[in-house]
Amino acid sequence: MSNPAKSGVELPEIDLLRKFDVPAPRYTSYPTADRFNASFGPEDYARVLHERENAKNPADLSLYVHVPFCNDVCFYCGCNKIVTRDHTRSKEYLETIGLEADLVKEHLTGTQELAQLHFGGGSPTFLETDELELMMETLTKRFPLAKNGEFSIEVDPRSCNPDKVATLAKIGLNRMSLGVQDFNPEVQKAVNRIQPFEMTKETLEAARANGFDSVNMDLIYGLPKQTRKTFEHTIDQILELQPDRIALYHYAHLPNHFKAQRRILSADLPDTLEKVNIMFDAITRLTSNGYRYIGMDHFAKETDELSIAQQEGSLQRNFQGYSTMAECDMVALGVSGISKIDGAYACNPRELDDYYAAIREGRLATNRGYQLNDDDLLRHYVIMKIMCNFELVKKDVEERFGIDFDKTFAYELGKMKPYVKHELVELYDDRLVVSAKGKIFVRAVAMHFDRYLRESTRAGGYSRIA
Repeated sequence: MSNPAKSGVELPEIDLLRKFDVPAPRYTSYPTADRFNASFGPEDYARVLHERENAKNPADLSLYVHVPFCNDVCFYCGCNKIVTRDHTRSKEYLETIGLEADLVKEHLTGTQELAQLHFGGGSPTFLETDELELMMETLTKRFPLAKNGEFSIEVDPRSCNPDKVATLAKIGLNRMSLGVQDFNPEVQKAVNRIQPFEMTKETLEAARANGFDSVNMDLIYGLPKQTRKTFEHTIDQILELQPDRIALYHYAHLPNHFKAQRRILSADLPDTLEKVNIMFDAITRLTSNGYRYIGMDHFAKETDELSIAQQEGSLQRNFQGYSTMAECDMVALGVSGISKIDGAYACNPRELDDYYAAIREGRLATNRGYQLNDDDLLRHYVIMKIMCNFELVKKDVEERFGIDFDKTFAYELGKMKPYVKHELVELYDDRLVVSAKGKIFVRAVAMHFDRYLRESTRAGGYSRIA
């Protein structure tokens, strides 16, 4: 049941998947966002922004902007969003983004150029052409774009025709992520997202024609009405389109947490075995057709920068997922944005009224956050190396942090025994390696190095691996 050797990943037996399919964090941060607390407030965020120029190893600057608006609700969605057709709301929001950018800039020291910029949502392409132009002008007046930077946006093809794609390129964006989920009409109807294949193809072709450097497509397995047969056809269509990168997310049905999911009938969901086989089929097809398994639910063409970075051991991970760039300081603007500056995280409120109230009062909107201590920094490094490169070289950790790896992580190495027994992890004197068969379980391996998870019972709140 293994993929071609070139892919570097093997599919485990179903019994093994059942044994190690546990709830685990996605580790876009460490500590994870549920560990952040209200003792870190606006004054703390202002301090870390101001102290940025004193960093021993100055980092490039990245900017994330959350656009919460959507025209329609997708029943599967668990994002922080506002469903509306009223563009007076987006006008008010863009004005507030400008005010927040000014507040941040008052305190920010160090480089002001953006090596990375990402618009997430919601649906950033909810914004009309003039609104997109205004937002980009608002931001780049304060934070100019660096040469050869990565400037990306999440795109809903239903609200992004070729003319809007041309606008995205004109204002400086060079990467996009297309929401697809599934091309099957019955699945689309069941999740309230009608998006014909031809519409998505038109958006992708416009991106190519306008010089976008990279196009990602998001898929979801485990959706209502989805079967191995129907999703096989979706993969056929994805391979026809040839995006540079693909994300294959697992749908977690949590109707008690996400109101929109109550519109999905549990009886319409594929059972566990069918869902696992959909995932396995997709991995096999993609890795047999020129895509490298990057980790968890991400794939990239063998020639893509992500694939090359992983092979070279330089892959990074942050709130936007995998990245080829050295770890940046990230300023996040907008409702529910999470900033990371040096060794601190700062979160904005999830509720729009709370966010507006803070900014209009002339203060940073931070309502919780976290300042990493020395142990956090050590474990952040270890976990990210495992998540990104499937390998951890003990000497690199020891030289960077002045520790004896085997002594410091004796407990964690002991927890690796079941993984070693089932050939998911290989332990050597000088390194830990996640095997080809173990790559599916990389989150489970990494979580054993999470001190906070060990000391709590919160693991049940995370999504399962499959």
